[in-house]
Amino acid sequence: MIYLDYSATTPVNDEVLDSYIKVTKEYIGNTHSLHKLGVASKKLYDEATKQIADLFNIMQNEVVYTSGATEANNMAIVGYAMANHKRGNHIIVSMLEHPSIYKMCEYLETLGFRISYVKNLENGTIDIDDLRNLITEETILVSVCAVNSEVGVRQPLKAIRQVIKKENMNTIFHSDMTQAIGKCNVSLHDVDMATMSGHKIYGPKGIGMLYLNSKIRINPILQGSTKFDEIRPGTVPLPLVVSFSKALRIALTNIDKKESYVKKLNDRIINHFKKYDNILINNTEYSIPFIINISVPNIKSETLVHALEAKDIYISTNTACSSTDLSTSVLAIYGDKKRAVSTLRISLSYLTTSDEVSKFLECFDEEYKKLSELS
Repeated sequence: MIYLDYSATTPVNDEVLDSYIKVTKEYIGNTHSLHKLGVASKKLYDEATKQIADLFNIMQNEVVYTSGATEANNMAIVGYAMANHKRGNHIIVSMLEHPSIYKMCEYLETLGFRISYVKNLENGTIDIDDLRNLITEETILVSVCAVNSEVGVRQPLKAIRQVIKKENMNTIFHSDMTQAIGKCNVSLHDVDMATMSGHKIYGPKGIGMLYLNSKIRINPILQGSTKFDEIRPGTVPLPLVVSFSKALRIALTNIDKKESYVKKLNDRIINHFKKYDNILINNTEYSIPFIINISVPNIKSETLVHALEAKDIYISTNTACSSTDLSTSVLAIYGDKKRAVSTLRISLSYLTTSDEVSKFLECFDEEYKKLSELS
């Protein structure tokens, strides 16, 4: 098998899985329980949370566990909007977000919130001048992803934050960092809230995190019976928390080395695609090397995906959460619907080998030739 869909999800790291199994077997106590089993579980929970806080140079009480990035995004955007609706009803988001963000915006519009979509430049980065003009006294929140999931464009978060705070000090900046963590260096101090997910960094599915600056108050989107964590109530999934902490420690180690290795693979693939006159490269100079996006206008993307699948090679059309739709990100950058409905995403990993890339390119050439002749 050649897996090239790492942006959709990643295999669980063996060390992470070992941690999950160990905690599941040896720490059966509920962290809310007062007996020694509960106390032992609570101690392990605190240790795992401290490790995460230390990794990001934040406080432990700023770590909020979730079931994944979608819940964390809901918690951040909907939770903050509901807690601050009396102060303002205006929210700004980029046109390069994950589909979950837009669903939340649609929901908030039914409640009377006004949503503005900030433009992006031709290279995919946020149009700073447009952002500056959109911010008003009513703007309570701006949400811009750190790295786009389809084209891989990386946003200058620090510069964006500076503009936001200059125009309105009370406007909060949220970033979905799901595609950035473990792939490029990011600082949580460039934002007020940040989202991430375990299954994107070789951790288990079902665990994610919201970084919530201690000065910020949000309304919980869930109601529960415990006061252990009023933001996200319920029984702590200790094995998931510990394995998530382990996955983060591994993911944040040797990032530059991993990125440099993947860049070499990226260059090989991009240069190979450039030999085709009909294939369009959708990445820009601001795209991280882990995500490659192309358009094949004369062939249905799904057809090519399944043709490669038959050879046990796995790529995708765009994000896994909207795999049958056009690429909203490609549309936002290039303004070309034909280009946006014919995208393929190849997402790489530091686990990807040179031999796998060679085999993928060989099989791609074969299937592309066959399908081109048919079309």
